[in-house]
Amino acid sequence: MQKVIILSGPSGVGKNTLGDFLLQQFPDLSYSVSATTRPIRKGEEEGKDYYFMNREAFEEKIRNEEFLEWQEVYEGTYYGTLKSELDRINQLNKFPLLVVDVFGALNVMKNLKFKPLSLFIQTKDLDILRQRLELRGADAPERIEKRLQKAEVEMHEFDKFDLTIINDDLLKAQQQVTSIVNYFLKFSN
Repeated sequence: MQKVIILSGPSGVGKNTLGDFLLQQFPDLSYSVSATTRPIRKGEEEGKDYYFMNREAFEEKIRNEEFLEWQEVYEGTYYGTLKSELDRINQLNKFPLLVVDVFGALNVMKNLKFKPLSLFIQTKDLDILRQRLELRGADAPERIEKRLQKAEVEMHEFDKFDLTIINDDLLKAQQQVTSIVNYFLKFSN
């Protein structure tokens, strides 16, 4: 039986934090490693956090239809989910957990031949996102502004997902995703 779980939402809402938590709670889940053209950040590992590739290699994979979904999330920076990742996870007899941007998630939902569980993660407002992005220290102020502009657009897409989780209290958000994913894995067809 095929089951896919999608965590999505604007940059800075805690998708990866919740995804890492779910992996600890559910041994039947496996993180779907996305491909990207963005530079590797301190502490990240090739093949664990992302498949890092240059723009030319990424565009060749687009032409060869190797992606389930892909987006130019920020100008010159591609992200995508390789079809081979879902195959790799299925061969492990596990269920894929995709942590992807909002429009990438919408494309995954459109391209899969079955219904995934789609969770939209958000905060109460953009000020909280701004604080998180600034504290993360990974982006210059101009880049943070671009992320916030994009987040404002993405926030309007929440109704296209199965459920929305407000991640302003991490413990509460963890309890919610655990309950939802547990139900999905045990009882959905």
